[in-house]
Amino acid sequence: MNALLLPVLLCLVSAVAYAGAAIVQERVAATTADGPCGPLRRPGWWGAAALTGLGAGLHVVALAYGPLSLVQPLGALTIVFALPMAAAFARRPVGPAGWRGALLATAGLAGLLTLTRPPHAETLDAAQRPLLAAAVLAAAAVLALGARWARRAVVRGVALAAAAGAAFGMGSVFTKAAAQDWASHKTGSLAFTLLAIAVLASAGMLLSQASYRGAGLAAPLATVTIVNPVVAAAAGMTVLGETFRYGMPGGLLAALAGGLATAGVVTLSRLAPDRAEPETTITVRGRTRVPGPRRCLTHAGAAEPE
Repeated sequence: MNALLLPVLLCLVSAVAYAGAAIVQERVAATTADGPCGPLRRPGWWGAAALTGLGAGLHVVALAYGPLSLVQPLGALTIVFALPMAAAFARRPVGPAGWRGALLATAGLAGLLTLTRPPHAETLDAAQRPLLAAAVLAAAAVLALGARWARRAVVRGVALAAAAGAAFGMGSVFTKAAAQDWASHKTGSLAFTLLAIAVLASAGMLLSQASYRGAGLAAPLATVTIVNPVVAAAAGMTVLGETFRYGMPGGLLAALAGGLATAGVVTLSRLAPDRAEPETTITVRGRTRVPGPRRCLTHAGAAEPE
């Protein structure tokens, strides 16, 4: 079996799980108006968390067998799969622009796949790990704080999604390091590495959930899809020494393929934000109310379950 076949198959199934989780997260965010903790009271959110856990588990195994420079870009398939899945399950048409973006992203990823070298056993130096974790968490905190000042929901969602993508990307770098530590029986830094993975994954999950509120599905998901592999692949090439086939020409071709995939994801991100439940107003006995998923206002102004 080709050394890259198993991680590629794992990435495909992982991307399907992540896509399903993103669709559910966006619907929960669009139909919950109970503040930041509101989604935690929705069964759908926990279903999305379970799908995310499944995708993350498969992603961890893929990282154990494949290089970061391949596994992380294949995460872009999440938004490619999310479009037809949203059309099938949430009744949202894809449209020509959506299919064009999906085709560009797929072609770029296919180019990266043909240029990626088989994995090797180099891992992160123990002294580098606290610095990398602190740098990414600080960058995510700055983006999250900046999102609070954004007036447009889409801009706020993109900023939060960028923070989530950075956390997820560095979490994958640490996951790769933990797998290499375990395989080589060098467990001195394993406890810190696992703690960093837990913190980065939790931060990414919370930030990605917040990014969907009012911003639709396409823009936040596309942002996470771009930032995540960029952060991880940059670390893989600068810290782990990963390279592409054919030397410098191969690196240039890989950059071109990455640009093609990015163009496809950006095309997808420019699709109009959609809502799972469009907000409408209804007049009842002279009073106007806004129907919600859980409560509505009666003519007397009291809140009653629908």
